[in-house]
Parts: sequence; structure tokens; C-alpha cells
Amino acid sequence: MIIAVPKENLPEERRVALVPDSIQKLPKGDIIIQSGAGQLAGYHDKQYIEAGARIEKDLKSLYSIADVILKINPPSSSEIEMFRRGATLISFLNPLSNQAILKGLASHNINAFAMDLIPRISRTQSMDALSSQSNIAGYKAVLLAAEKSQKVFPMMMTAAGTIPPARVFVIGAGVAGLQAIATAKRLGAVVEAYDVRPVVREQVESLGAKFVELKLESNDVETTGGYAKSQSAEFYQRQQKLLEEHAQSSDVIITTALVAGRKAPILLTEQAINKMKPGSVIVDLAAEQGGNCELTEPGNIVVKNDVIIIGLTNLPSTMAREASNMYSRNIVSFVLSITREGAIQFDKDDVLISSSLVVYNGDIVNPSISSAMEKPN
Repeated sequence: MIIAVPKENLPEERRVALVPDSIQKLPKGDIIIQSGAGQLAGYHDKQYIEAGARIEKDLKSLYSIADVILKINPPSSSEIEMFRRGATLISFLNPLSNQAILKGLASHNINAFAMDLIPRISRTQSMDALSSQSNIAGYKAVLLAAEKSQKVFPMMMTAAGTIPPARVFVIGAGVAGLQAIATAKRLGAVVEAYDVRPVVREQVESLGAKFVELKLESNDVETTGGYAKSQSAEFYQRQQKLLEEHAQSSDVIITTALVAGRKAPILLTEQAINKMKPGSVIVDLAAEQGGNCELTEPGNIVVKNDVIIIGLTNLPSTMAREASNMYSRNIVSFVLSITREGAIQFDKDDVLISSSLVVYNGDIVNPSISSAMEKPN
């Protein structure tokens, strides 16, 4: 089995799908790395060679012989054209938002597993790449906020008087939100957090934050995988009004609310932002899907009514070495779980495979993805 790792081609992407330390853990076979693939993450070709991999400069040659392709980001249409027919791709795919990519993979008879569809069950914890990268994003969000904020995070008692701690409000207590809470607490901030799922209250409080309760009634707020479900327009309108009150007293707000395959819900309106204290900071971790803040500009840092709004996307890439390390462990664990006797297995009775396999033998086989693609926009 020939496993290939290309250099990621998205602008500002610094991560690599496989680090040298992981090579010996893969099934026996030929590991080929595109020259320079790990350089921006701090891994040089020499390290891959010492770990037992081969280096290939030409991307087309790399793809033409690969049985398995390991990536982080979805491939471009031009990359798909270079893939060997019958090869298997393992990558983040964001399938509900990349339907053209899925159709391209199917038409070229490329089998594809989505790392973002791995089910959250006990035996897949080591493969949960969404969680590993969200941990990095939540951590970096707080560092960005601390850098831009005019407030010091910890309480300071000085000869010139006492400086109260910064007040940080985290909206969404998934993996990124919980890591943001933990990081803000370590820096000495007073932290509050809100999530539509009351079940996360215990996790929030265990990290030393106060769980904010909003008087909103909804009985169906969580998927079987533990993610928040999309709610009605009326629900979001009421939520916006209640969140506005807490926004006014916050020095920093970090938003993390995402709904798979849909535009991120607006949680902070322009009206709420206009009522925030001058110099306040918002870090919008949902910026890649439009943002939870009405004034977020994805990819940019802007100032609106003296409030700094950070809409940078792909925060894990800004900490490429650790993010690559974690993703590499995730993907190796996944490969080992679906490989038998040196070949990828497509056992659809295995929930791991049936959940994450999106394209197989020229067809889009994941039921939830194919049914969503059939629905009119």
C-alpha cells in the first residue's frame, strides 16, 4: 500500500497531515511525502527521510501512484484530476458545503473518508480530529483576545490601586468553548459561559466558570453525536436579546456556535455590539461559516464602534506544529482501524466506516450526505 502526503495548497495553511514521528506507526508500505509538505509546520524533508519515508517533488507523480492520500483540507478540482482512479482519500471534507468536490471524487472513482464525520463514540476518541483542532482554536482564540484587549486578564493589586480582572464571556461550550474557558481562567479572567445545551453546565462549572442560564425553552437542542442542533428563527431572536444583556458587561466575548452544513447562527447583533464597552474584543470562531457576530468579516480583524472583532479563519494553522502533531495522531489511528492485511477495508457494518465513508465506487454512499444533496436549496 502506497500512502501519499501532499503539501496543502490553501493560502495560509501551514499544517501537514502526517508528521515524521507517526510514519513508523502506519501499516507497512511505501510512504511518500511531497517535498516541503511539512516545512511550514517545522518538519523538513530530511526528518521524513530519517523516519523512513520517500520524498517526491512532483505532485502529479505523487498522486499518480498513491493508493491512499492523506490530507487536511478538501482537494481542489485540479487535484482530483491528478488522483489515480480507485485511490482512497482521507481528509476533512466538510461534505455538506463541498458538494461539487464530492461529485468530482465520485466521477473519478475516488473513495473518500471524511475526518469530520468520524462518530463520537468511545473507541474513536483517538481519531476525533474535529476535537483536536477545536482545542487548538479555543486556546488560540483567548491568546488573540488577550493580545488585542486593553484589559489585563488577571486581577492586579498594585501600589497604584487594584485592577479588576477581565470579564470573558464564552458562547458555546463545545470542545473549542471549553478550551477557551480553561485558557481564560488560567490567565486569571472571570469567565462566564452559555450553551443552548443545559447538559454541559457541569463541564463549564468544573473549569471554574459560571454557567449563564437564559430563559429559553427548547426540547430538541442536541444531536445524537453531542452537537448543538439548529433552532427556529424565533428562538434565535429571543436568544439574541438575552445575550445582548451579557455582552454589555463583557470585556471579551468568544463565540463558537456552528451547525454542520449551514451558515452559523447570528448570536451577537449589530445592536448588541454597539452597546459593548469601547475596547471590547470579540473572537468569532464561527467566522469560516459566516460568523456568530453580525459584523464579522471572515478572514479579517475589524473595529466597529470601538469594538475589535476578530474573524480570522483556520486558527489551528497558526499553531501548525502542535495542530499537525494532533491531526497526524488522529489520522494514523483512523488508518490503523480501517486497514487489514495492508489494505483499506470498506466494511459498512462497522459504524466507524459507515459514518465516515462518503464516496465509494463512484457513488456518494453516506445516507445523511446524499439525502441532504437531494433536497432543493
